[in-house]
Amino acid sequence: MSIIENHKTVGLPGSKSAKLRAENVNVFYGEKQAIFDVSLDIGSNEVIALIGPSGCGKSTFLRCLNRMNDTIDICNVTGEILLDGDNIYDPRVDVVPLRATVGMVFQKPNPFPKSIYDNIAYGPRIHGLASSRVELDEIVEKSLQRAGLWNEVKDRLHAPGTGLSGGQQQRLCIARTIAVDPEVILMDEPCSALDPIATAKIEELIDELREKYTIAIVTHSMQQAARVSQRTAYFHLGQLIEVNATDKVFTTPEHQLTEAYITGRFG
Repeated sequence: MSIIENHKTVGLPGSKSAKLRAENVNVFYGEKQAIFDVSLDIGSNEVIALIGPSGCGKSTFLRCLNRMNDTIDICNVTGEILLDGDNIYDPRVDVVPLRATVGMVFQKPNPFPKSIYDNIAYGPRIHGLASSRVELDEIVEKSLQRAGLWNEVKDRLHAPGTGLSGGQQQRLCIARTIAVDPEVILMDEPCSALDPIATAKIEELIDELREKYTIAIVTHSMQQAARVSQRTAYFHLGQLIEVNATDKVFTTPEHQLTEAYITGRFG
């Protein structure tokens, strides 16, 4: 399967209520191009799933949305990504507040080697979001409640976060992300290291979080994409092939490559 010359994304890559808007995004690692001219809107309070075979560029694209690729010396991003109409790649943009506004949850839970409390309090402290211990306590409690973890940890807030189970650690990382009051949450295969019960809890949580946040999730599980997202974007060899309502992508895809992938003919 090779890159398609002059490919135009089929379906509905635009959104009337775009929170994030990627326009003609290309990503290069040195000489190698990983993303080819991708344009995609991510709507306010929607969950969009990014799917496709390994190495198709979905995680690379996700990392563009809060400039995580800046941490890779040989990586170069062209095009524009607009957050509420402002280009996040403008040289005047400070990436520290940007990454608080557009938070990231990684594939492998990565709690800090601190207490459960301090994992959550860390961001609000460095961003100056709490003026007193009482306010900080409230942020910690609210974030853990929102992440569905409060009842499980409220009696051991000063125990190490690394002592929690894998599923609890991932919810702790989600709580840590939402503690700094983001507007967008990016999730890069957040359930790939978790068992089915922990995965179900994270999926329920994603559905609840959509009321307050815009969420983009990379997943290898098509069943998960079908369960949690409203729109699905299919990537193939760095190109965005199709974007449509999730039920349409999985029942009547418009592009033959999308159909080949979801029916298991390749990928």
